[in-house]
Amino acid sequence: MQGKIIIFSAPSGAGKTTIVKHLLQVNPSLSFSISACTRDKRGRSEENGKDYYFMTPEEFTEKISHDEFVEWEEVYEGAFYGTLKSEIERIWNSGKHVILDVDVKGGLSIKHFYKERALAIFVKPPSIEELANRLTARNTDSSSSISSRVFKAKFEMEFEDQFDEVIVNDNLEKAFAEATKLVDEFLRSEPAIV
Repeated sequence: MQGKIIIFSAPSGAGKTTIVKHLLQVNPSLSFSISACTRDKRGRSEENGKDYYFMTPEEFTEKISHDEFVEWEEVYEGAFYGTLKSEIERIWNSGKHVILDVDVKGGLSIKHFYKERALAIFVKPPSIEELANRLTARNTDSSSSISSRVFKAKFEMEFEDQFDEVIVNDNLEKAFAEATKLVDEFLRSEPAIV
């Protein structure tokens, strides 16, 4: 079996993580790609190799210099996030397909790298106002953080036409069904000869 990649990208609060978790529950052929990062673990619940591959900035930049990432980004000074090529290979070698939950720039980079082996899906909220309401209802962010996330979301939504598919998450059950259908069809299709 030639492994494939399913990429989910969205503005924060659009529901991509919820959709990805659902797909992992209903499709045993999928395995979640663990990202690498340089931030500290949050509390005691996060584990290295389960939630993230936690690295020092020096370890991360060394891997960049050895071209070990499919995509990476310095979110702010000294704070790196990325997808290791070895993580994609690890999942493919286990006989599964890769599913990713990444930001818009990362999603497009992965699609560009893997081309026809990847399906890039953009999840968007029904409106910017609804997105702001969801972020507020989470009750996990300050009002200034919500404001900056909404500002970033407006920018990220300009890239939706570069994705293979777009799901408008105005109803979670409908979004689950649409995502399941798109993923199932993609996994059944023959990869294009490149």
